[in-house]
Amino acid sequence: MRISKKRDMENIIFGIRPVAEAVEARKQIERVYIKKGADGQLMNDLKDLMARHHIHWQEVPIEKLNRLTRGNHQGVVAQIAAIDYVSVEDILERVPEDETPLIVVFDGVTDVRNFGGIARSAECAGAHGLITPLKNSAPVNGDAIRSSAGALQNIPVCRVGSIRNTLKSLQMEGFQIVAATEKSRKLLYDADFKRPTVIVMGAEDKGISKEVLKLCDEQLAIPLIGHTESLNVAAAAAIMLFEVVRQRIGD
Repeated sequence: MRISKKRDMENIIFGIRPVAEAVEARKQIERVYIKKGADGQLMNDLKDLMARHHIHWQEVPIEKLNRLTRGNHQGVVAQIAAIDYVSVEDILERVPEDETPLIVVFDGVTDVRNFGGIARSAECAGAHGLITPLKNSAPVNGDAIRSSAGALQNIPVCRVGSIRNTLKSLQMEGFQIVAATEKSRKLLYDADFKRPTVIVMGAEDKGISKEVLKLCDEQLAIPLIGHTESLNVAAAAAIMLFEVVRQRIGD
């Protein structure tokens, strides 16, 4: 499946009134960029509107806005989501009765290529959904979809305000929360993945946050033999996911 750069541009809207109309129409907005220092009544009204709808924005130099569009952006550019997001409840309801749930949670994965690569592995491994935070996460845009080979259009994706609260809720639903971390002495091969499982993948540079790590039922490492200290997060996710497949495939 090919996602063109032209399609990426079709997901861009700019100007105070068009962006406000998109917010009021409850369109799924991926990112909002506002020129640093931008103010005025209309801009402040837009910020108030986005705050009421729990939409976050990022203040950026005007050069970034100019790169995103050549139009009269009035200091604001928004990206409409390239996919339709779902809720956690939607993900759980879509799990077939004869399958054991498997969900991947992103904790600070900001690189779109890694995000797309993990999504591709997750879909191939039969995962039932992806959960990503509203803040500090890669956008699900054309680049991410291309990196996923189209998988992001075939697997449900949910955005949440709090990863910690979401994990607590999933634990109450009977899920085990598994962290992929090189700091553990327990190997992934010693875990039981035949249970409902959430696999948490952390940021490329910092790994899983301490707050999230404390919530995890298992911390599992991938054995490394060479001199390089760690795997790329997308490669690590693929190994974790297909260990789940290996354990479950005989059921």
